[in-house]
Amino acid sequence: MTQTAETAGERATAGTRLLLVVAHPDDETFGCGSLLLHAAARGLTTAVVCATRGEAGEAAGSLTAMELGAIRERELRAAATSLAVSRVDVLAFHDSGMAGPSAPGALVDAPMDAVIDQVRDHIDHFRPHVVVTLDAGDGHRDHVIIREATLAAVERARWQVASVYLHCLPTSLMTRWVDYMSEHDPSWEHLRGQVPGTPDDLITTVIDTAAHLDDRQRAIGMHASQRSPYDALPEGLLHAFLSTEHLRRVRPPWTGGRLESDLDVGRRPDPRTVAGR
Repeated sequence: MTQTAETAGERATAGTRLLLVVAHPDDETFGCGSLLLHAAARGLTTAVVCATRGEAGEAAGSLTAMELGAIRERELRAAATSLAVSRVDVLAFHDSGMAGPSAPGALVDAPMDAVIDQVRDHIDHFRPHVVVTLDAGDGHRDHVIIREATLAAVERARWQVASVYLHCLPTSLMTRWVDYMSEHDPSWEHLRGQVPGTPDDLITTVIDTAAHLDDRQRAIGMHASQRSPYDALPEGLLHAFLSTEHLRRVRPPWTGGRLESDLDVGRRPDPRTVAGR
């Protein structure tokens, strides 16, 4: 019997694991929701590590940071379930906020080695073949910290991760968002500094995820305590953000050529290269 392309693809990725490392609840959905849905549809087992509970996010009414953090963690876990994520782990760092003084225990003030080691421990436990983290193209300082910590953790881990990607906000797309919001909703804190995104020529991987748009939008709605950056966007710009995933492959290093149209999940680490085995 002839295999369909879908069946062959699912068989090729059976047993493959993807770990997404983010800074705040909603990063997994606002940023990477379609990628997680796409990976699950391909047969990958996915997990999310979130560094904070988002205590410095937008609060409804007079919620304390602790109350908001509890709400946002519940939203994270509900959205992750809808995105077919197999497990969610939340670290004990606090949300630093976009700028200004940070609260005690904030991620931005944590010793970098402590952040790296916690991410490394989750890599060694989950043993992902693919690791994804944010490119920090939105200018958030916590996103910068978690990007650098994740890349360093991959190097320190006993488990040999095959492929590592930065989930990107291309400069061309971010410029369109900034231009639109500057005119229609200038209250966004992201507009107060330079938000360059990732230069388009550094993008290595462009994935069509239009088939998952409805599920992505449902997951976005589960983060009800927060304002979505896609609210009220014109349809064309909305689809540009939610129907296509842009990534930069950093491991194995990109050497040029035709852009990838999917994650590189074909490389498996040899178990003999894992220390202690």
